[in-house]
Amino acid sequence: MTGIFYGSTTGTTEELAGKIAAVLGVAAADIHNVGNTGADEVNRYDLLLLGTSTWGDGELQDDWYDFLDALKKQNLAGKKIGLFGCGDAESYPDTFCDGVGLIYDVLAGSGCCWVGACAPDGYSVTDSKICRDGKFLGLAVDECNESALTDGRIERWVSALKSDGAL
Repeated sequence: MTGIFYGSTTGTTEELAGKIAAVLGVAAADIHNVGNTGADEVNRYDLLLLGTSTWGDGELQDDWYDFLDALKKQNLAGKKIGLFGCGDAESYPDTFCDGVGLIYDVLAGSGCCWVGACAPDGYSVTDSKICRDGKFLGLAVDECNESALTDGRIERWVSALKSDGAL
């Protein structure tokens, strides 16, 4: 079962979570705003899709800080985790979707199984924290400047999730 967990200040990441849910057939009851959800909610799911926007100089969306502290205390061993995020590649190329990389770094030793890494084909930015070993850690979208590419990027990410055996 898939649970989507997101933090959103302006609604962009929330909208992205809804688009992902629609593509995957995830019910509205399985989409959670981390600002008003307990971290123990992740225990209901085998696949966790975690989404954040990036703020300031590469910072997480505010609601993620408390949620991540609580999430680290959950048993994530064996859970599959896919990451997605929003950023502005044009104005903030050095920190584009860094929030995704920050979540990854915090949960890296949790025993989870990372899924959904994909080649950064079609992106102008490949040197921020979302990019590791030549791949993006997950889905990266730029709704400010490249919204016309979002649907295709979601489809490509879903294909990566399937290739990783997450779906």
